Amino acid sequence: MPVWYGHRQGCKVFDKFLDWCLELGIPQISVYVLSTENLNRPKRELNEIFKLAYEMLESWEKKKPILEKYEIKVRFVGDLKRLPPKLVRLMGKIMQKTAKYQKHVINFLVAYGSKFELTETMRKIAEKIIRTGKIEITEKDIEKNLLVPLPIDLLIRTGGFSRLSNFMLWQASYAEFYVTKTLWPDFSKKELIKAIRWYNSVQRKFGR
Repeated sequence: MPVWYGHRQGCKVFDKFLDWCLELGIPQISVYVLSTENLNRPKRELNEIFKLAYEMLESWEKKKPILEKYEIKVRFVGDLKRLPPKLVRLMGKIMQKTAKYQKHVINFLVAYGSKFELTETMRKIAEKIIRTGKIEITEKDIEKNLLVPLPIDLLIRTGGFSRLSNFMLWQASYAEFYVTKTLWPDFSKKELIKAIRWYNSVQRKFGR
């Protein structure tokens, strides 16, 4: 089957995944949708991905009662100018409608790469230094300017791969890394609960 069939199935799983996270009371999730490197894939595949993303977001607009009920803020972060304008406009519309919510946050990482994020962060800090004339950079300065400022507690990597693949390098510095051989289109609620139980069994020392 064409590779985008797998992408379509993955979208269906994400809808279920969101429901599972809400049931379990997870306040914030970050989903790696499309990396900066993925944008180098064949044009036909990218067009299918963008088409699928637009269809998914259109369906999300119809989920307004769910977004309101659970107070879900939806964020799209990445180098969005590299995406089709039509898709970016729809993303902006959804972000605007959910900006007031704080109880749950979903970060969609689209056209995202941690190297891009850190480069943009340093650029913002450099602009502030030039503006103020004060040369000082702290961890708080960096975190305040990240696209996703909060650290990751649990990082789930599907497909059996044990690498970060340019995903939230700063935020994942002390994340617990759960690797499963299960592919994302086959990911289940049972697998999610297994990952959370594993996380709860880990003694987190943060280098201490």
